Amino acid sequence: MPVLKAIIFSLFISAFIVSCGPDNTPKDNLASGTIDISADETYKPVIDEQLKVFDSSYPDAKITVHYKSESECFADYLNRKARIILVTRELSAEEKKIAEQNLIVPSSLPLAEDAVAIIVNNSAPDSVLGLDEIKGILTGVYKKKYTVVFDNQGSSTVRYITDSLLKGQKLGSNVFAAKGNAAVVDYVTKNPDAIGFVGLGYVSDPHDTTNSGAFISSVRVIAIQNDTAHRSFQPYQAYIALKTYPLVRNLYYINAESYPGLGTGFANFMVQARGQLIFANAHLFPLRMNIVIRDAEINH
Repeated sequence: MPVLKAIIFSLFISAFIVSCGPDNTPKDNLASGTIDISADETYKPVIDEQLKVFDSSYPDAKITVHYKSESECFADYLNRKARIILVTRELSAEEKKIAEQNLIVPSSLPLAEDAVAIIVNNSAPDSVLGLDEIKGILTGVYKKKYTVVFDNQGSSTVRYITDSLLKGQKLGSNVFAAKGNAAVVDYVTKNPDAIGFVGLGYVSDPHDTTNSGAFISSVRVIAIQNDTAHRSFQPYQAYIALKTYPLVRNLYYINAESYPGLGTGFANFMVQARGQLIFANAHLFPLRMNIVIRDAEINH
């Protein structure tokens, strides 16, 4: 046991020194310094807003965010190119082994729940789809021949759909990758036979002053039939929280810092009240604050 304790202590000291200066003092702390982080491109709108508020609160902090596919974010983390990553899953068992080999001690936490939105051209005949119909579209056997567009081959959306919805079935030859979520929205806007899969932040109306969760008007956001509830749901915040909208996933931070550095400071900010409110205002469902959902009746 004394030998084991000595090894663990040695690993901790080695990881600490990596982020320190010549005199073994950290170059950054919770509120100041300069670091690079990587984030899933799907979350660019809300992470940009998080950084805007964080920067205004901590002017001595300089966080440079690199928006990439999810697979690239994990590569950056394991290669020590990013102190913290923002992604839609935790490390796999194999990735944890690699982290251990690279003297990285991961810490992670889910920050908010998000939805994958399905969009079609405003002239498309479909406005409601069941999960079996969506599977048929993705595998190329649906009655209408859609061109399916994702954001990136290595994206979290592709992985989520293939793992959670298709469960091993192969994507059809009608599936293509664009260059990011904004490109998917643009393609669907211009092509009547296109159907796109994007992050919620790219279809939420940025000019919605009522905070009602309105969607952009350039495309139609599909409602998904929930057979248990016997009705269809669009990706509104309450339906994400209740999981009546079926395509829901978490947004996590995964931190590599072994001391209270700037990455930890930013992670703490997103967990606390202001950061959680930013997620809520972006129509995600924040997981670290209490939100009350009530039924409402409309009198005609």
